[in-house]
Amino acid sequence: MVQPDNIRNAVAENPPTFHSIDLNSINQYCQNNPVGKMLPDAFYIHILALHTLDPWLQEYENRARTCSERTCTERSRSSRTSALLKVQSATLVKFSTNKPKISYLFYPDFDTDPHPALQASIQVDVETLEVGYRDYSDSENPPILHRKETFVTPEYPLYEEFAALTRAQVALGLLNHTRGIGTKLGWEQRLQVFGVEVQGHSLIKRESSSTITNIFPKIERHKAAIIRPDLSRPVRLALESSLFSPETTFFDYGCGHGGDVTRIAEQGYTSYGWDPYYSAHTPRIAADIVNIGFVINVIEHQSERREALIQAWELTQKVLLVAAQVLISDIKRGVIAYGDGIITNRNTFQKYYEQEELKIYIDQVLGVDAIPVALGVYFVFRDDAEAELFRASRFRSRATTPRIRLCVKRFEEHQELLTPLMNFLTERGRMPIKGELPQAAEIAEEFGSLRRAFNVIIQATDTEEWQAIADKRRQDLMVYLALCNFSRRPRLGQLSPAVQEDIIGLYSSYKQACLDADQMLRSLGNTELIIKRCQESKVGKKLPNSLWVHISTLQAVDPLLRLYEGCASRTLGRLEEANVIKFHLKTPKISYLFYPDFDINPHPILSKVMTIDLRDLHVTYQDYDLEDDPPILHQIDALVTSDYPQYEKFAKLTRQEEDRGLLDNWHSISHVSGWKKCLQENCTVIDGYRLFWAKDADAYKLKALKAALRTRQRRKNISNESQRHGEEE
Repeated sequence: MVQPDNIRNAVAENPPTFHSIDLNSINQYCQNNPVGKMLPDAFYIHILALHTLDPWLQEYENRARTCSERTCTERSRSSRTSALLKVQSATLVKFSTNKPKISYLFYPDFDTDPHPALQASIQVDVETLEVGYRDYSDSENPPILHRKETFVTPEYPLYEEFAALTRAQVALGLLNHTRGIGTKLGWEQRLQVFGVEVQGHSLIKRESSSTITNIFPKIERHKAAIIRPDLSRPVRLALESSLFSPETTFFDYGCGHGGDVTRIAEQGYTSYGWDPYYSAHTPRIAADIVNIGFVINVIEHQSERREALIQAWELTQKVLLVAAQVLISDIKRGVIAYGDGIITNRNTFQKYYEQEELKIYIDQVLGVDAIPVALGVYFVFRDDAEAELFRASRFRSRATTPRIRLCVKRFEEHQELLTPLMNFLTERGRMPIKGELPQAAEIAEEFGSLRRAFNVIIQATDTEEWQAIADKRRQDLMVYLALCNFSRRPRLGQLSPAVQEDIIGLYSSYKQACLDADQMLRSLGNTELIIKRCQESKVGKKLPNSLWVHISTLQAVDPLLRLYEGCASRTLGRLEEANVIKFHLKTPKISYLFYPDFDINPHPILSKVMTIDLRDLHVTYQDYDLEDDPPILHQIDALVTSDYPQYEKFAKLTRQEEDRGLLDNWHSISHVSGWKKCLQENCTVIDGYRLFWAKDADAYKLKALKAALRTRQRRKNISNESQRHGEEE
């Protein structure tokens, strides 16, 4: 790479005064600079072109450079960062235009490689002076550069060579769609599709023999089988959904290394498996539950893929588990376009389905109505009634058995005998019929009938609580029947006996239940009503444009909102790990968010988000695990109900943070960096779920903060007192 003589000479001669960080000024200076590449949230420039920047921007960069060099020097004895990297040897400088950060990017082959790969980067937070480091040297798919001439000045020795290559690529259309080509493997895929390659800084057509070799590779399917430390996702979900009973038999079609077969057998079930490579001589036998997990997506021939699915279905006596890779984000792996899928860099085939596409495929091939359980996982039931029972169970909300309020002698004498009846009433919201409750005969013998037994229960509990349970079960049925209308609502006789009895016991008729469900379904078209229900929700965290609820709280939200969410989850399933659901108000969308440390971190960090647009069921996905500054969650007590295990601890912390004014400006603390800055400005340290004053805080500032704290607490007490008096009046 061309090396700089003195990259700071312009600033050294005339150093400007650096006052404060102003993102608007940074953005403006970057946009106006004649050299460099401007993207929506960042500006890139070669290190030799820094002298073209406005002096203020040069000094801004100099501040980051000084901080980085100091940090590298301090770590020189223990870290390879400073041994390998010096800011002076960086290739590009990246100015973030939406946050006070500067990054130094290292492309050692910038001059020789037409699309050099990123080796490493140093990130400097110019505000907090924190320095981070990332190493891409071992990455199979590192970020790469295009349009190299944009980063340098026209005087750069290789400028014309760079520009000529870009012109050739633009003329061919290689750079028309930038999505996916920012990484090495994505770019190689683009070149493969166009039948060209880059040699030196020239674009050449591939030889036909080379093209043929690449188009017809030998697929090694068995390499797609992975050794898992635990059960695969579809089998684990089947266990969690109580599909296995003591007598259940299991067969794994395309079992790979046989991990699921072994682990299911260890749990006491009859378990077998077959695989064309690893267990080719094992017979394919029928079973109650058959799993064809992540098999159809590794078969490159469509006819063979279809045949495998049909054969697995023919072996299924009760439930077929189907799982496949689902395309929910940009593919950034080693891939080559092939057929209707891709070939990975391990020479295996992968068909990436859209979630809705996968359901349509299963339904059309097998002539069924597959039930989504999670992303890429579907259950297919042999018996329609069992399928409807499973669907209905997924929309049954949680209810708590009413507490014992009065001392009733007969109830106390027979409480153990009455407990199964109380549990059934809590679960179904109605009295059991003959054969539904094993203890029914014993209870009837003691009390004369189940109805009389229930009268004794009512004497010791609260009638209104039992009525509330019945209302909740009625709403559950209404949500279920409304969602059935998206496919084909079953006739009453097609439902399982338990669901039939639920409808008869809780509604005047099946017709009336369906009418109520249809009316509820029509309400979804009323955007203002949805917004109103979100804003008036008794549970969840309400923001100007959204309602956030923990997954455990979903069953407690308004039935119309449960139906709204069900429109997304019934068709596409939820992000499996999701523990927070976001209802969007401005657009008809549902987001599923995953906070891995929700229960252990007072301010959990966002890991993944899946958003479903209810207008066209389009799925978008975002992974924040590698983000420098991911979103962070506050006031988590607002997302759960008061019976959540850690609610009191959550709520106490929120009250303390409100008293200190930490949550006053929601937008500024929505990301990790903003929250750290807020804590620093307020001289606050968080340890677990407790707040402490920083030990090194300025005495005068601390005194002012404590005074403000007392003022807020007084105002809150006055407000609470006024509200209490108002309620009493």
